[in-house]
Amino acid sequence: MNEMGRKWNNIKEKKAQKDKNTSRIYAKFGREIYVAAKKGEPDPESNQALKAVLDRAKTYSVPKHIIDKAIDKAKGNVEETFDELRYEGFGPAGSMIIVDALTNNVNRTASDVRAAFGKNGGNMGQSGSVSYLFDDLCVFGIKGFSEDEVLEWMLEAEIDVEEIELQDDTLIITAPFEQFHSVRDTLEQNGVETFEIAERNLAAQSELKLSDDDMQTFEQLIDALEELEDVQNVYHNVDE
Repeated sequence: MNEMGRKWNNIKEKKAQKDKNTSRIYAKFGREIYVAAKKGEPDPESNQALKAVLDRAKTYSVPKHIIDKAIDKAKGNVEETFDELRYEGFGPAGSMIIVDALTNNVNRTASDVRAAFGKNGGNMGQSGSVSYLFDDLCVFGIKGFSEDEVLEWMLEAEIDVEEIELQDDTLIITAPFEQFHSVRDTLEQNGVETFEIAERNLAAQSELKLSDDDMQTFEQLIDALEELEDVQNVYHNVDE
C-alpha cells in the first residue's frame, strides 16, 4: 500500500476507535460546533468553518439535537471562551505526536496533557519540535464516482490535489488543508451529497515501525491523550 493509503487507513482506524465511545466524540463535536458558530455567524451557509465541522460531524453520525444545542448555545448570551492549543511531543522509540486541544482552562489542559505523556512513556516537546515533519492535509472519502470524473472536476476548479485513489469501495481525495472548502464545494457542485469522510489530517512525511513492546506503550499513551476532555485530535507518525 502506498504512503497516502496508509494515511487513510490511520484515519479510518481513528474513526473506528472514536465510534466505540460515542458520548465522548459527541461531546467533543458539541464543543467544536459551539466555537465555530461563536466565531462567525451561527449559520453554516455563511460560516465556512462551521460548515466544515458539520460536514465532519455527519460522518460520525452526530445526532441533530447535539448539533442544534451547540448552535443554540452560540446564539445565546452565554459567553464561554475556548482557546485552540497544540502540543507536540514524543512517545516510545522517538515516535512523534501532535495533540490539538480546545479548552476553557489552559492550565488544566497543559497539566493533563503533560501528565498523560509522562505517565505513559512519553515526554512533551517544544512548540514546532515535530510539526514540521507532518503535512497538513484534508481528506475526503466518497462513493459512487470514478477517479477520472473527480480528477476532471478538480482540474476544472484549478485545485491542486495530492492524490485521488480508490480504496475498497471508497474514493479518497487528498489535498493541502487550505483547499478544504474548495474541494468540498467542488464535490458538492458536481452531485456529491454524502461524504464518508471529511477530515483534517496531519500526515507524517515518513512513518515509524515500533516493536511489540513499544507499540503497547504507544497505544496506551494515545488512548490516555484521546480520553482527555479537552483534546480534539491526536496525530502521530507510527505505522499501525
